[in-house]
Amino acid sequence: MRKMRVLGNFVLVFASILAISCSEFKRLQKSTDWQLKYEAALRYYEEEEYYKAGVLFDQVLPIIKGTLDAEKASFYRAYSYYHQRQYILSGSYFKEFATIYSRSDWAIEAAYMSAYSAYLQSPDYNLDQSSTYLAINEFQVFINRNPYSEYAQPATKYIDELQRKLEKKAFENAKQYHKLERWEAARVAFETFADEFPDSKLNEEILYYAVDSEFSYAKQSIRAKQKERFQKTIEIYEDFVDRYPDSEFVKKAEKFYVESLEQTKKLSKNS
Repeated sequence: MRKMRVLGNFVLVFASILAISCSEFKRLQKSTDWQLKYEAALRYYEEEEYYKAGVLFDQVLPIIKGTLDAEKASFYRAYSYYHQRQYILSGSYFKEFATIYSRSDWAIEAAYMSAYSAYLQSPDYNLDQSSTYLAINEFQVFINRNPYSEYAQPATKYIDELQRKLEKKAFENAKQYHKLERWEAARVAFETFADEFPDSKLNEEILYYAVDSEFSYAKQSIRAKQKERFQKTIEIYEDFVDRYPDSEFVKKAEKFYVESLEQTKKLSKNS
């Protein structure tokens, strides 16, 4: 029973503190004293109460715009939303800060955090990648403007990571066409991948699938188009072998090549 009373008293004390804290915050929200709000926002930020800090920074910034305090408030506001995982808002506020306070000691960090906020919005590879492209662009702009910054190396690392995500999405999309036996679309998708990601480690497999797709496309084509498409298969195969002579896919691709040669000869005789 004694333990229960102690626990009950603790809960009551905690609830009382919470109620006082909430009522204090509500009073601050309604206050017309911007200095009081500003100092409270900084205090809440240091105490990691980022929601309260963000709310008060939002209220006070229009009032102190153009003052020395506005720079710090703007920077801390962006981080307040970042710590709440509201990355769309944090990215917007970091970018705004970097633009308005371009000479600030925090400007480079803010520009990097704007890109990093976009990076944190990048979804799984199978979803829409608009934020991924945005993050890559922002990181690249950042590196171009700040090549010797301490943030340039992590920015480069994140670009590589995001590029691999785009590669995976493009690769899986192309393979989906192959799986659905949409041969022309598959071959175009595989060749487009090789053009867009020339340094990708997936290009060896991609080019093999391009041979496979063009061969299958030729086989199902009307007779008038077959010779042209078997010839295209031969060309893609020769490019594949030239680039990857030791590939594990060479033997599989060679079957398509040999049959394409035979079909081309037959079609030439019959034309």
